[in-house]
Amino acid sequence: MADADTDSLTMEQQASLALWAVPGLGPRTLAALRAFADGSLAALASVPVRDWVSQAPVSRQVRLRLAAVEGLPALAERLLEACRRGGMRVAFAGARAYPDRLREVEDAPPLLFYRGQPGLPRRRVAMVGSRHPDQGFLPFARRFARQVAEGGVGVVSGAAAGVDQACHWGALDAGGETWAFLGSALDALDSAQARLLPHLLDGGGVFFSELPPGVRASTTTFPRRNRLISGASDVVLVLRAGSGSGSLYTAEAGRAQGRPVFALPGDVTQQAAVGCNALLRDGHARACTGPADVLKALGITPGVTVSPGKGDSWDALSAEAKGAYEVLDRVPRTFDEVLVGSTLSPAALASALVELELTGLVIQHPGRLYEKV
Repeated sequence: MADADTDSLTMEQQASLALWAVPGLGPRTLAALRAFADGSLAALASVPVRDWVSQAPVSRQVRLRLAAVEGLPALAERLLEACRRGGMRVAFAGARAYPDRLREVEDAPPLLFYRGQPGLPRRRVAMVGSRHPDQGFLPFARRFARQVAEGGVGVVSGAAAGVDQACHWGALDAGGETWAFLGSALDALDSAQARLLPHLLDGGGVFFSELPPGVRASTTTFPRRNRLISGASDVVLVLRAGSGSGSLYTAEAGRAQGRPVFALPGDVTQQAAVGCNALLRDGHARACTGPADVLKALGITPGVTVSPGKGDSWDALSAEAKGAYEVLDRVPRTFDEVLVGSTLSPAALASALVELELTGLVIQHPGRLYEKV
């Protein structure tokens, strides 16, 4: 992993970081530039931008912005310095701090800026909702999220005032891990997010953004960040949504990404529930009536909790447990199948699997079948 506290970025990473900060340059354009450079952005970083920008496969607007950049390494260094000042780090796709499930998304960003320390891998649920739900709903949402987190599940949301923040607080109440994906840079928080930040970080949570330092939220950044909330999760749950709620974008993104989408039914006379009810009516979501439905969708037996353990660290696992975890996948496998794929003895593998179960990284199904979380 590369972060804002180090100067160890490769030339490829420097180029990726610098190019990602150019307005109008997204994942597809970045891929086109990589192909233009014969598969390596490092080639673009090793020479002045003026030497290649006129032939680059980018729009006119992006070409003009690139022409103002003398060199990609210098721009990357300025961005890293801004990250240092703001207490941010940079996680490139493939790093442990970069959400594993998000890497599967077609238009996933090549990197994320973050604050906090992501814990061990676990099942995660996106829990989103309106900024202005019906009266009395926020305590319910907080209790709901707490019960989900008590099952060892990470709670992912957008840190917006209203339902999102209630869900973050519910996860913190349980001592669970919660992730917030923002529609602004991490140094451009709104007042509600700024108030939540220290509590979330103290509780072991993480703030993520794909936007480089200095970028403020806009009507275009919020819909874009919703794909990150769903993409980093295994399941999407819309708790409350009116007809124009931004939470519906998260549900739409989740469906496009192949994530199971759930919605909490509401009173048909309640305007704050119109969006949820429409998702259910149109067959775009399954009904969720309680935390047990979420846990079941994640393959977790309701009532069998795995404490998330504040301060969990991958580094604390034994070498045997790490090796066994890499052999497993999301399709349940027998002990013998795991044994064949590992270099461990049967006794060492059995011990490693117990360790992984205790940390919530592996679920054992009846018949001695093991599934990676």
